Amino acid sequence: MTATFSRFGNDLHAGRRTVPIVRRRRTWYLFSLIAVVLLLGIAGVRGPNLGIEFTGGSEFQVAGVADTEQSTARDIVREQLPDNEPKVTVLGRDTMRVQTEQLDSGETAALAEELASGYGVDTDAVSTSYIGPVWSGDITQKMLRGVLVFLLLVAATMALYFRNLKASLAAMGALIHDMLITAGVYGVVGLEITPGTVIGFLTVMGYSLYDTIVVFDKVRENTADLTSQTRATFADQVELAANQTLVRSINTSVVALLPVGSILAIGSFLLGAGTLKDISLALFIGIIAGTYSSIFLAPGILVDLRRREPEIAQHGEQVLQARRSGGESGVAGDRAVNRSDGELEGTAARGAAESNGERR
Repeated sequence: MTATFSRFGNDLHAGRRTVPIVRRRRTWYLFSLIAVVLLLGIAGVRGPNLGIEFTGGSEFQVAGVADTEQSTARDIVREQLPDNEPKVTVLGRDTMRVQTEQLDSGETAALAEELASGYGVDTDAVSTSYIGPVWSGDITQKMLRGVLVFLLLVAATMALYFRNLKASLAAMGALIHDMLITAGVYGVVGLEITPGTVIGFLTVMGYSLYDTIVVFDKVRENTADLTSQTRATFADQVELAANQTLVRSINTSVVALLPVGSILAIGSFLLGAGTLKDISLALFIGIIAGTYSSIFLAPGILVDLRRREPEIAQHGEQVLQARRSGGESGVAGDRAVNRSDGELEGTAARGAAESNGERR
């Protein structure tokens, strides 16, 4: 199995085998669009499950309980505060977390006593905390500002690194796709959005960009002397670069997903809801989405953004003319590289010319 996969990777790198990445880019666009619309639509119907850090409110943690039945806490809160619907989760094996709207000191003390009585523990086992709306609003603003600044700095850095703004735009397009997919899955699952979630999203951004930069670095290497040959167009070389980095991207993702998946499983089944699940789910989905977008979306977007540039368009015509003539460069190019969907015209004419040559 390992030897077969390794041989497959070698064939992709040498151009002996090709996965239609750029050639079928519109298929990948459509697949991503359907996934984003579907996920965000379901998440929008459910609505965001914002944590107390973003909404403000009071929190109670009841430690050392013998029975982690959530309905007990809900019944107590509804009895004490009829207009207040709580969020109740289990932390670990014997701790209950109850979140309510903002309460004053008297309501907080009374509810803490009732929770202690309901779960059969001392009042000392109930800890309380409060997050005000001003602090939560400030956290939300800083989160949005931080994400925006991060995106702007990364876009500028990539534009300088690749000396091409369109490469930066292609990478940012793939990154936005990853964020939408991750947010959509997160919303469908319904997990609480916490600061840990934000950390996970920022980490996903870095991972997605790293993977895309690896692919684009290979594109830059393959297209360094693009106009000095007539074997392959810009789209051909981008497709080759995506295929050459395909196995590497898959291997990197699998290695990254193993520990993240372990953390997600531990948070889900051993430590209880809310512990590690927020950040690990964001990382798990984001890594998968980032791997997909860096291979199947970013190269295609780059081709669509740059194929009308005068130099690239003129060179593409020269390659097509060489293929139509059936000359050495055109035939060799067909054996060495894959052809993109927008540059297949002239194939029939070339085939006819080669057939006539063989009959002669």
